[in-house]
Amino acid sequence: MATLSLLSLLLLLPLSLLFLLRLILRPRPVKIPIKDRHVFITGGSSGIGLAMAHQAASQGARVSILARGRDKLEEAQREIRLATGIDVTVFSADARDFEAVKAAVEEAGPIDVLVCNQGVFVPSELEKQEMEEVKFMIDVNLIGTFHLVKAALDGMKKNRRERGPGIYGYTAYSASKFGLRGMAESLQQEVIADNIHVSLIFPPDTETPGLAEEEKKRPQLTSIIAASSGAMKADEVAKKALDGIKSGSFFVPCNFEGILLAVATAGLSPQRSLRMAFVEVIAAGIARIAALYFQWS
Repeated sequence: MATLSLLSLLLLLPLSLLFLLRLILRPRPVKIPIKDRHVFITGGSSGIGLAMAHQAASQGARVSILARGRDKLEEAQREIRLATGIDVTVFSADARDFEAVKAAVEEAGPIDVLVCNQGVFVPSELEKQEMEEVKFMIDVNLIGTFHLVKAALDGMKKNRRERGPGIYGYTAYSASKFGLRGMAESLQQEVIADNIHVSLIFPPDTETPGLAEEEKKRPQLTSIIAASSGAMKADEVAKKALDGIKSGSFFVPCNFEGILLAVATAGLSPQRSLRMAFVEVIAAGIARIAALYFQWS
């Protein structure tokens, strides 16, 4: 009898937790269409951005890509046209230049899905790193995203109303991305009433030209640690990123390590998925133990 009562309790606790989460979970699940929508992708001339542009165009989106180099943009445009038969629009601008970004966004027209994929990484221990390199990463990765969101947000809000629904050697880079996390959490609270959804992608090392350059400069210990989780192909990351965007997910992990990171750092972040909310609550303590073990090892 006692065994039966214990089993009943063990069943009742997770079911009660699921019921509670279902009541309090916000925002609610959504499906975000890509077909016939305007998808604007920065860093779109190579790597993950180019792969996302390919896939979004293949799914019927109107795609615009922005990067600094005009030649690489035109090459990407030809590549997508040959692969999909669809012309994407290209814009040459530096994400650090707000006026150039604003002009490109205005010329592109109202945006439905803004993918701030621009990113740079200069790997180094902080004590050896030049401040110009630190500033470069923060200006491109974080301030550049502010520029893009600021330039696009007013048009996105109007369009929604009209249409309806770190590790070793990464100190400066992590600071720029940590700022991005805080920006994303706060921005989601500001724009959720306008039916605009923010997604934060967690890509691992991805086989791109940028990674090839990064590997030439990485400290040896950084390379050893990074090798433990392997690298993904840009097409794989692009698919997971687009799938996450279409489901309105705030966190979009691309591999198992990304899922662990999302669970371990969930904090006050929004969550739509009942399943993932349940995992976050149940696994929070386990994730903390894993994090402590990682620090120790």
